[in-house]
Amino acid sequence: MNSEELIRLSESRSAHNYHPLPVVISSAEGAWVTDVEGKRYLDCLAGYSSLNFGHSNPEILTAAREQLDRLTLTSRAFYHDRFAEFVTGLSELCGKDMVLPMNTGAEAVETAIKVARKWGYEVKGVAPGQANIVVMEDNFHGRTTTIVGFSTDPESRDGFGPFSPGFRVVKYGSAEAVREAIDENTVAVLLEPIQGEAGVLVPPDGYLAAVREICTDNNVLMVADEIQSGLGRTGETFACDHERVVPDLYVLGKALGGGVVPVSAVVADADVMGVIGPGQHGSTFGGNPLACAVGDAVIGLLRTGEYQARARELGAFLHARLADLGPGVVAVRGRGLWAGIDIDPSLGTGRQISEALMRRGVLVKDTHGSTIRLAPPLVVSRDDLDWAVDQLSAVLREARA
Repeated sequence: MNSEELIRLSESRSAHNYHPLPVVISSAEGAWVTDVEGKRYLDCLAGYSSLNFGHSNPEILTAAREQLDRLTLTSRAFYHDRFAEFVTGLSELCGKDMVLPMNTGAEAVETAIKVARKWGYEVKGVAPGQANIVVMEDNFHGRTTTIVGFSTDPESRDGFGPFSPGFRVVKYGSAEAVREAIDENTVAVLLEPIQGEAGVLVPPDGYLAAVREICTDNNVLMVADEIQSGLGRTGETFACDHERVVPDLYVLGKALGGGVVPVSAVVADADVMGVIGPGQHGSTFGGNPLACAVGDAVIGLLRTGEYQARARELGAFLHARLADLGPGVVAVRGRGLWAGIDIDPSLGTGRQISEALMRRGVLVKDTHGSTIRLAPPLVVSRDDLDWAVDQLSAVLREARA
């Protein structure tokens, strides 16, 4: 079947919880994908940072293939021979004691919420049922009912209540708002070091360090959702590293699975993670042998520092080029190989700009009106980035005509 037929069948038989661009991808390698008609596109979304190391990364695929021939699932009812290596490697990468592996990013966020609450009751001494967690406006942590209950995005939230209590929403980027929201029952502050879904919003310099200090002073856990921002995307292993901040809990996902299988994890020290005992939290597939093999390969790639360096160097080049686009661009934000670009609404919506770029062979994703996001795999070349920005420049020029 051709693209039109496949799209028509997909739309007739699947729930409409996404609005994909009209392209049907059949193969991919590195930073490039190919559709069913054989046209190639530069992937500047990278599966929302799930594909930081590129499509069909040979080291990750080798690890997956070798594990597929041996063992894929035991459940956590038993140990398996890949588990110790994975949790040791990830805990060392994060500089923490313990790892709780899950599958999806939303599961990891839910896990962090449970760990923080239990720590609050058992260690901090919060009265039963009274724990609260401070969260940020414009957050995106996933799609479960608990998580969307503290979203400020109507599309994510409306129609899915009633919601779980225990969350206090404050302005992102304001350390003072965090300070004012904390009381004796606050157990955690949950934030994205850079808000991806909101349009790649980078907080003011010093914000993360100030939140870290506030949490320490008030005996509150700092929980960093690094699902999109972590694992090399911003030019450091974690986005928190830009301010030399170490949170109490790292929440990881997306790129941890190398674009092969869903892998997520919460990583913390023993005085926090130790509150979870047998039977109190779990996942049949969390920490399965295949996931551990793939995750361990990802950790190995990050240990070299090569991908973090690529994101820093190519990110500086990308942002310099975007800054020179001129009329039609209202603002450019981001860090490393991650950018949010606000387009003049008079030139089109983010969806319209994304479709125009698709026709020119560049795949991006829109968000919130006239904003588009760029997050290419970290294996992308400088020439590819140069060409992609040229295509965006041409699209804006045509829109102004």
